[in-house]
Amino acid sequence: MQPVKEEIEYENPLLSLRIWQSIRNDKMTYNWHYHPECELLLVQSGRLDIDVDGETYPMGAGDVVILGSLQLHSDRSHGEPLDYIVLQFDLQSFFDQSTIPYLQYFNETKVPLSAMNYIFRENPDARDEAADCIRQIHEEAQRKDIGYELAVNMLIKKLLLILIRNDERGLLAGQDRVERIRLKPVLDFVESRIDDRIPVEEACRLANMSYYYFVKFFKKVMGMSFTEYVNFRKIKRAEQLLLTRDLSVSEVGDQIGMANMAHFYKMFKRFNGFSPKEFQRKMLAWGRS
Repeated sequence: MQPVKEEIEYENPLLSLRIWQSIRNDKMTYNWHYHPECELLLVQSGRLDIDVDGETYPMGAGDVVILGSLQLHSDRSHGEPLDYIVLQFDLQSFFDQSTIPYLQYFNETKVPLSAMNYIFRENPDARDEAADCIRQIHEEAQRKDIGYELAVNMLIKKLLLILIRNDERGLLAGQDRVERIRLKPVLDFVESRIDDRIPVEEACRLANMSYYYFVKFFKKVMGMSFTEYVNFRKIKRAEQLLLTRDLSVSEVGDQIGMANMAHFYKMFKRFNGFSPKEFQRKMLAWGRS
């Protein structure tokens, strides 16, 4: 059977996540599937087996498993009552200007996120702390009290911090540290010029690399090409402008250095799933509900 690409629909596009509680009473297998989003599962009661990267993770009450972007996985329940929470989110969306250097820790070019499950097996305190974050995110998403988006954003970042600070094997923080340092001036440059044209030649100069070496180096370290990264950061800026400034779509495109409307629409839809106008309309309607 061919693996299935699962399409994740976000309830609130600004949060770029989906979280839900599921109850199973039957013995069943969820066949191999994948999605661009990172996923965490928390079993509250019952048993669930997760298969990923040739390894099986048997889960019981209180256990947590993390799966990386596009990682093939399947699961099996055993016919007894099973209660679990699934959290899926787009990692990139939770990094801003001050935290963007840490995105490199999670690019998975060398280490898949499922490798970090050793933390939850070997460190009960980290596992319990992560489980508590997942429960809180679920509660916030259910209640939707004022400011819940801020709470969810902070809790996602706390989950990532739990992984970084409890990674005793150095799988995240230890890999390619020197390479990440070499890119810091480039990342700072992108943020400082986000509203303007960002020439790759200037990035090469800041990194002290030839063009051909730089484009390969950047993709290896960041997990995306330099052009993809620049477009991603520009679209994040466009989202802010659409929701906080009284500007037309074309004016927003000009503000972020994407005066070509066809290109702007294409990039916006690529990162959000819908056009700038649809995004704005959906989010304004969300704010009134």
